[in-house]
Amino acid sequence: MAFGSLRPRAAWQRQGLTVVIALLGTVIFVFIDAPLPFLFGPLVACLVAALARVPISGTGKLGKVTRTILGVAIGASITPEVAERLPQMALSLSLVPVSLAITALVGLPFFRRLCGFDLPTAWYASMPGGLQEMVLFGQEAGGDVRALSLIHATRLLLIVLVAPIILTQGFGGDLNNPVGDPAATLPLHEMAIMAFAAIAGWKGAERIGLFGAAILGPMILAAVLSLTGVLHHRPPAEAILAAQFFIGIGLGAGYLGITLTEIRRFVVAGVVFTLFVAALAAVITIVVIRFGLAPPVDGFLAFAPAGQAEMAVLAIVVGADLGYVVIHHLTRVFLIITGAPLAARLVGVRGGNPPSKGSE
Repeated sequence: MAFGSLRPRAAWQRQGLTVVIALLGTVIFVFIDAPLPFLFGPLVACLVAALARVPISGTGKLGKVTRTILGVAIGASITPEVAERLPQMALSLSLVPVSLAITALVGLPFFRRLCGFDLPTAWYASMPGGLQEMVLFGQEAGGDVRALSLIHATRLLLIVLVAPIILTQGFGGDLNNPVGDPAATLPLHEMAIMAFAAIAGWKGAERIGLFGAAILGPMILAAVLSLTGVLHHRPPAEAILAAQFFIGIGLGAGYLGITLTEIRRFVVAGVVFTLFVAALAAVITIVVIRFGLAPPVDGFLAFAPAGQAEMAVLAIVVGADLGYVVIHHLTRVFLIITGAPLAARLVGVRGGNPPSKGSE
C-alpha cells in the first residue's frame, strides 16, 4: 500500500515508528563515537529497517521543514564576499556543464542498451540531479518511477557513505568541526529573521510554483537577506543536526519494500553508474586542484555527484567553503532542471516538463 493511501492515523503511526528507529540508530552511533552520528545513525537504522520490511515511512512534512533549515544555511553562506568571488569561480563553474554532458553521453547508452530500460527511464536515470526532481520528470515522461527512485537513491546513498571516508582519509579533513553556534548564543532577532526566511521563502516559492520550494525558496530569501546585510548568521547547531537527522531517514527509507529482482536490476545498475560518475568527479576534482581553482576539499565537494542538501551538510561539518560548494551545486541543479527536459526531446523523450506547483 502506498504511503499516500494510508489513513492519517496509520501514516502518523508509521512516521512515529520511523523516528523512534532513527533515534535509536543515532544513540548507537553516538555511543560508539561514529562520525556524523546524526546523519549516519538514522540512515543505517532506517536502511536496515527498510530491508527487513519494517513498516517505516518517509519523512513527509517534517522532512520538508528541515530542508528549509538547510535552505537558510545555504542562502546565509552567499555573502557579499562570495558574490565578489564569482568571477574567480568562472573557470571551475564552466566544468559543471562539461561534466553533465559527459555523464549524459555515457549514462544514456548504459541504461538503454546494457540495462534494457525504456528511453525516458534511461534518460532521467543518467541525470545526476536530485532524487525527487528526476523521479517527477521521469514520471511525466512515462518512465519507470520505481527504477528511477532506486537508481538515484543508490547514487545518493553511496556518495554520502563514501564521501566522508575520502574527506578524512584522502584529504585529511576533520568531520568534527562545529556545525554552527548553539541556539542560546545567537541573537533572538537573527533567529526570528531565519525563521521568517525559512517559512516565507518556502511558502512563497510554493505559491509561484518554484521547483524544490522547501529548499530553494528559503535559500533565495536568505541569500537576499545576507547580501543586503540583514542576516549575519547560519541556523543554530541544533537545527543543522535536525536537518542531518531527517536527511538520514529519507536516504534509508528510500529502500522500503525493495525486492531481490529490484536489487539485481535497479540497485546494481545504480552502483555501476555511481562508480562512473564518481570517477568522472574525481578527474574533474584533480583538474580543479592541479590548476589551483580551489582547495582539495572544496573542489571535491563542489563536484561530488550527490544532492545539494547532502553536500551542504558535509561542507558544514568538514569546515569547507560552503559558498564555493553551494554555487557549483546550484549551477548543476539549475542546468539539470532547466536543461534535462529540453535535451530529452532531442533524444526522443516526450514530456518531462517541470511540475507546475513547487513539487519536492
